[in-house]
Amino acid sequence: MHTNHSILHIIGRITGSVLVGALALVEPSPASAANTKLSGTAVYDDAQDPVCDPAPDGFTSYPPLVLTGTLDGCWYTKILTIKDNGAPSGVYLETGEEFFTGTLDGEHVEFTTTYKFEAKFDPDSGAEIHGRCQHPIVEGFSDSGEITGRVDFKDIVEDGSFVYRGHIRQL
Repeated sequence: MHTNHSILHIIGRITGSVLVGALALVEPSPASAANTKLSGTAVYDDAQDPVCDPAPDGFTSYPPLVLTGTLDGCWYTKILTIKDNGAPSGVYLETGEEFFTGTLDGEHVEFTTTYKFEAKFDPDSGAEIHGRCQHPIVEGFSDSGEITGRVDFKDIVEDGSFVYRGHIRQL
C-alpha cells in the first residue's frame, strides 16, 4: 500500500510539472485581441451637402451611408445579386460587397464585407415593411493592425434610417 501511495505521489508531481510547463507555453491574449462591441445609427449621405468622399470604383449601388456611434465614417455598397420575389410574397433578397472607411472609437479603420440583405415589401404599395442584413468582415485594418468581425443592420422603415450592432476583433 505504501508503494502505491509513493507511485501516485510521483505521478502527481510529474503531471503537475508537465501542466505548469504547458501553461508557460501558452501566451495570454493581448488586450487588443478583445472584441469591441459595435452599435450606432446610419443614414444615407445628403446629396446636397455630402459628408462622404465619392464612392470607390464599383461601390456606387446606393448613396453612401454615414455611420455614427462606435463606428464613424462612410459605408459604400456594390450589389452583386438581386432576387425580387414580387407579389404576393413581397420578399426581396440581395447580396454584395461593401467598403467602410472611418474610425472605431477614434482609431482609423477600413474594412470590406460581403453582405446578405433580406426585406419584405408591401405588394400593393411597394413600401418596405422590414429589412435586415448581415455583413461579415472579409478584410480589415486599423491603426493597430488587422481586424475581423461582423456588422448587422436593421432598417428603421419609419424614418429611413438604420441601426447597427456587431463586433470587431483586433488580430
